[in-house]
Amino acid sequence: MTDPIPNAELFEPDLSQIVPEDFSEDQRAAADALVRALKSAGVDLVEMTSDADASDGKSRVLAILGKAGSGKTHLLAWLVGRMVEAGAQQVVQEWEGRKAKKKSQITFAVVAPTNKAASVLRSRGVSATTIHRIIYSPVYDPEYEKIAQWLAEPKKAPRPDAEAGVSDDQLDRALKYYEQTNSIPAALATVGIRGSEFITGWQRREDALSVGLVDEASMLDEKQLDDLKEIFDLVCLFGDPAQLAPVGQDGEMVFDGLPAPARLELSRVHRQAADNPIIDLAYALQDDISFEAFEDKVRAAAEQDERVVVAPRLDSDAMSRSPALVWRNATRIRLIHAFRGAYGLSEDELAPGEPLICDGLEMPMKKRNRRIDFEQMGLVKGAQAFYRGPGKQPSVARLYIAGAEQPKLQAAAIIQIERPGEEEPFIPSAAKMGAVFVHGAACTVHKAQGSQWNTVQVFAPDMYAAARSGRIEAGAPLWRRLAYVAITRAQERLIWATRYAISRPKQPLTADDLETGPLL
Repeated sequence: MTDPIPNAELFEPDLSQIVPEDFSEDQRAAADALVRALKSAGVDLVEMTSDADASDGKSRVLAILGKAGSGKTHLLAWLVGRMVEAGAQQVVQEWEGRKAKKKSQITFAVVAPTNKAASVLRSRGVSATTIHRIIYSPVYDPEYEKIAQWLAEPKKAPRPDAEAGVSDDQLDRALKYYEQTNSIPAALATVGIRGSEFITGWQRREDALSVGLVDEASMLDEKQLDDLKEIFDLVCLFGDPAQLAPVGQDGEMVFDGLPAPARLELSRVHRQAADNPIIDLAYALQDDISFEAFEDKVRAAAEQDERVVVAPRLDSDAMSRSPALVWRNATRIRLIHAFRGAYGLSEDELAPGEPLICDGLEMPMKKRNRRIDFEQMGLVKGAQAFYRGPGKQPSVARLYIAGAEQPKLQAAAIIQIERPGEEEPFIPSAAKMGAVFVHGAACTVHKAQGSQWNTVQVFAPDMYAAARSGRIEAGAPLWRRLAYVAITRAQERLIWATRYAISRPKQPLTADDLETGPLL
């Protein structure tokens, strides 16, 4: 890697006319570095041109780092919009219009390490996909590839003529949906076409792409970064250095080893988050503060702002729709048991409305097409789901997948509910193969990284236990990193639960809200 930012003497961009007025000085400095780096890759965001032939051919990695509220996502969204206007082609949702792509075409993708992180970006209006889906591209059935080509470029590609039994009305509906989501699979799903019908397999990408914009870069490991450097000429990492490092990285993050010119830090809280008490608390954790002093700050914030609540017990109603965040796995299991007890749920039966978290897919490679169907439905590791009841066949569950384009579905499920002091979990649904779920009333902070919820409950006794352990990670007490990640999962409201107790629910657990309308 050489020259992470092109020499200022060769290119001095005038940002006065292209950056938003609400950008902070930090954001302007980061935008300057990004504009210079993109210029070297063939994208001129000042003159609004893009040409791969104008690239200097050098491989670069640039990191934009900032804590919660510093404006990373705002900067990323601006960058994506500007690149599209300059003529760069965004590769989204596994499709890039291969036949229409010119050799001089600049291509870029916005990616995240997990589907959870990608879905958070999509909820904020930035089309994103996972790193895996960029590295491994789908092989389309030829008939459906014509439909995909037309959806991506309806003005250039010929309109398919009854391809694969798809009517004109269905094509129009799919096009309308694609214009809203930029998702070929989602558009085809709206007319009843499943992923396994038009994707015949997967292959490692052979053609390189020009620019990769990587969100949640703190979750990357070295192998993923190496894969990205093989795929993209320019890799721009957006990450939070205060989060938890990936397991096995010894507390180090992939951007820690980059030279100083390739690391731009956003230190100022953006004005959109300046009056947010949750962000204030997150920044307080960056100081050399004790657990007791931090908890005093939480109490003070709760007295002044209703968005922060200090509670003597966990709210069972809130746990039914967003997990309580803990440090230890044993605590997670105890809280799930307490949650089910508070609702008076049977120990040998799952009730409609119970929250679940997808823990992966358990099926052999020969069932590749079925795996594709599951993934297209949103059944990927880390997905939040809710049980709606048993399906028409044994071991099939009716589910609601939060954030999915078509959230209501039926799927073969292996549901495991761990119980305190018992090695064997309670298994209310035991398909031979299918989507694996664990209970979702509580979740470890590590697994929650990359996700966000409107209301988040942090189980303070576990943060205190981490503080008492004295463990250090990447030069900072582990409890402070855990608390930082936990509270920054909250978008609107933070509940700091202080004791080993759970409230009685105010209303019975039900799936009625999942049947009548969308959850998110």
